[in-house]
Amino acid sequence: MHKNECSKLAQEMRSCPGKICFTSDLWTSIATDGYICLTAHFIDSNWVLQKKFYMPPPHSGIALCDKINSLFNSWGVQRKVFTITLDNAAANDVFVGLLRDTLGLNCSLVSGGEFLHVRCCAHILNLIVQEGLKRIDISVDKIRECVKYVKGSQVRKQKFVESVTQTSLDSKKSVRQDVPTRWNSTYLMLSSAIYYRRAFNHLRLIDTNFVHCPSIDEWGQVEKICKFLEVFYETTSFLFSGVKYPTANLYFPRVFTVQLTLIQAMKSSDDFMRSMADRMFHKFDKYWKDYNILFAIAVIIDPRFKMQFVEFCYNKLYGHGSNELSLVRSKLVSLFEEYMVNSPNLSTNNTSSSSHGSFGDNASPALTSGSGCMDVFKVPLIMLSFGIAQKTQLELYLDETKIDRSVKLDVLAFWKAHQFRYPELAQMARDVLTVPISTVASESAFSVGGRILDQYRSAMKPEVVEALVCCRDWLIGEKGKWFLVCLLYLHFIFVCFNFLLYIYIENTEVGLEDLTENIMNLFITEDVGSSTTTTDNQ
Repeated sequence: MHKNECSKLAQEMRSCPGKICFTSDLWTSIATDGYICLTAHFIDSNWVLQKKFYMPPPHSGIALCDKINSLFNSWGVQRKVFTITLDNAAANDVFVGLLRDTLGLNCSLVSGGEFLHVRCCAHILNLIVQEGLKRIDISVDKIRECVKYVKGSQVRKQKFVESVTQTSLDSKKSVRQDVPTRWNSTYLMLSSAIYYRRAFNHLRLIDTNFVHCPSIDEWGQVEKICKFLEVFYETTSFLFSGVKYPTANLYFPRVFTVQLTLIQAMKSSDDFMRSMADRMFHKFDKYWKDYNILFAIAVIIDPRFKMQFVEFCYNKLYGHGSNELSLVRSKLVSLFEEYMVNSPNLSTNNTSSSSHGSFGDNASPALTSGSGCMDVFKVPLIMLSFGIAQKTQLELYLDETKIDRSVKLDVLAFWKAHQFRYPELAQMARDVLTVPISTVASESAFSVGGRILDQYRSAMKPEVVEALVCCRDWLIGEKGKWFLVCLLYLHFIFVCFNFLLYIYIENTEVGLEDLTENIMNLFITEDVGSSTTTTDNQ
């Protein structure tokens, strides 16, 4: 089954109309065997975002590049690779450098591989927040002690429930206790404690042993910290942790919000908030000082934002006429021109060079010095022969009125509807929107792997583990959820049938000895056997 599904997967990837983006992550099993999960993300011919992962046997170090490149070759997708999203391990930088050189030999990478390496946004955001929480405020420590106190014994729990009832709060909710290694649990602890603020204050009045309740000023400090962390929590939970629903256009607005939140906190009059924001902004600069331009392009091709939103963000952060904004414009034109040059419909494209349009001051070097393996002489003469400047597909798209931002828009459905009006621009949009912003899709495979290889079953061969994990995702994944429901329904029917059969046997008057006696008295004569044989032959 696994071999058949692998063949189908390879055929599906070879036939997809656009580029393929990958995420990858490493895992060590309980048997100390190393595994790598390589997940492919692509948009099929129906403009539906697909996610398929593959889990080959153990590899490490430089051999990682050889293994992944050999997989690309065996699947026939070495010329379709667009990006690969990895976490921030130092070894991944070496791996990507080798992979860029290898794939660059056949000139298949977009923009010479400039956009190949994408850093996992979930990991970066976690590093940023962890840096800020290294110096926890005394008020947060008091909240932690409050939670530990009310969860310390059954008597304390009962007293806290009484306080909750007296303050007319919902007792069905519960206070959360944080885990030192998970920053989002600290946010959930603070959020739940703020909800039960009046209950904690009431408990202080009726329980003399409860001495950790924060003061009024400390509660105000906790509210500031919680509100500050809320931006990071929502970004992680509802965007960066998704597997199939997030397209690349969702990334830029969230990161802009994070940066703006940090800048505002750095100007706070509160010493603790300012100190925490300074530490976090230093880590932000290390990884996100220059936003990945690819994601700025992704939000531009969202018809609700376009170039105006990027201009607003960069003007807010860097001031008007910044070099960062000019770079985004230049890369946008350069990338579009590359798709124009590589388009099979060049002979019918009734467009001119964008150097005559609104982006003339930021003309792409793609037509002057080349980009990657592009050659200036491949530019068709029809693009240079027009005496009257005509707008490109990109300029026409940007000149159109934006869609209302409050409209719930499926950006893939939009470009599917406009793929014949803007063929090359739609092809670029297809590839850019596919880029995954985190490695969560690959990491989720190892959550399953930990249940397959546990302390009781740790001797399975890597090939068997690979087949089990992959087939589970391919056959009983999101597409096969109804298949799983049917299996559970059939299992329920089978259990009910066995139960009814048991009830019937228990209530029947025929005993086991009677049944045995009847069976022992059965015999078959030769005449009956020969007669049966004759009948069967006939």
